[in-house]
Amino acid sequence: MRALKRYDRRGFTLVELMIVVAIIGVLAALAIFGVRRYLASAKSSEAKNTVGAISRGAVAAFERETAPSAILAAGETSDPTTRSLCASANAVPDFVPAGNKYQPSAAAGADFEVGSETEGWPCLRFAVSQPIYFQYHYLLNERVPNQTDAPAAAGDAYFEAGAVGNLDADTAPAVYSVFTRLGSVTNATGQITVATQVHVEREYE
Repeated sequence: MRALKRYDRRGFTLVELMIVVAIIGVLAALAIFGVRRYLASAKSSEAKNTVGAISRGAVAAFERETAPSAILAAGETSDPTTRSLCASANAVPDFVPAGNKYQPSAAAGADFEVGSETEGWPCLRFAVSQPIYFQYHYLLNERVPNQTDAPAAAGDAYFEAGAVGNLDADTAPAVYSVFTRLGSVTNATGQITVATQVHVEREYE
């Protein structure tokens, strides 16, 4: 009976405890990695969605036909309607946020309110009112900066919508994540085509 009672009171050995601690440590490390990757993916989703919205705005702006306002004399005809891409917009913000968010200003002449009916963000009819992790671009016949492996532009005229970020806030030198989408116009057909998906470089940087 005494032997059985001693056996019932036996605790865990040091080896067993070390194995349990090791398993918990591995699971914790995997969980931390998974959470970090999930948070980074959520942030990069902002860039992909916004770049897609900017490119859709560029297509919609091109498809709007415009005609000059004119007073016509009897027997005269107006000039034909035209279609054209919006001129380049200013980058918003004018710096790349380093792992934090930037709240765009809705004041006249600031951030997404800079431009006109033929230029910039008002031409695209695009604005963001919520805080953003990325610097956003819309460029006519120019390329978004910090790209290293961008697809070639084609057509007689093209635009590029893009987002540049620094999610991990690294410095000296900073490595940027870049999301871009190209669109091009062929003058012969008057058609606009857009890349099938957003081009991504260094998604989690």
